[in-house]
Amino acid sequence: MNSFDALLADRGMALTRKSPEILQINVGKLCNLTCVHCHVNAGPRRREIITRETLDRILDWLRDKPIGTVDLTGGTPEMIPDFRYLIGELRSMPQVHTIMDRLNATIVNEAGFEWVAPFLAEHRLTLVASMPCYSPENVNEQRGDGVFESSIQAFQKLNALGYGTQEELPLHFVYNPNGAFLPGDQEGLRADYKREMKKHFDIQFNDLYTITNMPIARYAGYLKLNNQLQEYMDLLIENFNPASVDGLMCRDTVSVGWRGEVYDCDFNQQLGIRTGSGADLRVWDLDLEDFTKQPILTGKHCFGCTAGAGSSCTGALV
Repeated sequence: MNSFDALLADRGMALTRKSPEILQINVGKLCNLTCVHCHVNAGPRRREIITRETLDRILDWLRDKPIGTVDLTGGTPEMIPDFRYLIGELRSMPQVHTIMDRLNATIVNEAGFEWVAPFLAEHRLTLVASMPCYSPENVNEQRGDGVFESSIQAFQKLNALGYGTQEELPLHFVYNPNGAFLPGDQEGLRADYKREMKKHFDIQFNDLYTITNMPIARYAGYLKLNNQLQEYMDLLIENFNPASVDGLMCRDTVSVGWRGEVYDCDFNQQLGIRTGSGADLRVWDLDLEDFTKQPILTGKHCFGCTAGAGSSCTGALV
């Protein structure tokens, strides 16, 4: 029993599944940025991306499933060759009412990707975009020189298409701390962002999600380099919030890797912690009824989702 499971047991708590409502597909590790906090180790030189064959098998499985939200992440989803094909197929499924695209907004400014912004608007994707701060110093420190300026330009383009201003085109920001500390109050940060982004850049958006940095992959390496890994883990454990457990994303999400493997969450995916017995289970072989009865696999990284106000793909939990 790992330390997270032991704490739940000590509190008389159980982490169980609900009927899956979200299919999260990680399309691979290719990205036009190399961010310090990235738990995927994504970057421009990565070549691990989902193939058309794998996409078709996932799509065929999904067609008769009662899953209404498909959450696309990476990497930068728009950089895979079959992104437009994938969206077209998802839009043909009547039960899929929401397609979330966890994009790196700067992609809309890259040469060869001029099609991205109008395509997203045409197909009414819900955008979830990283924006660690409303000041250039913090953003560039975390995501690279020039990223703040490029992000501002990208959001202005998206606003011009109706994102953040029209009901059918939601634009949400993601805040990740740029240091070894927990996110601040989500409601307060949302108000600050809305004020500053409108005042200085005339940018509007719908919501802001605060997400705790996960001490795995590249971010764990960053913490080790700065001799902060144990201190950060202690911070997460000391701030465990039992009220966050009920809303954890692993309870209602099927997480799928770029080769079709099934995981309990995107973090487990990056750590290679397979769902169930650890067998090479692919989503096209997954029976949802059996899946809901399987235990959720955890580790010490799970303290990252349960610290403070909690952390999920849609921000704070309590």
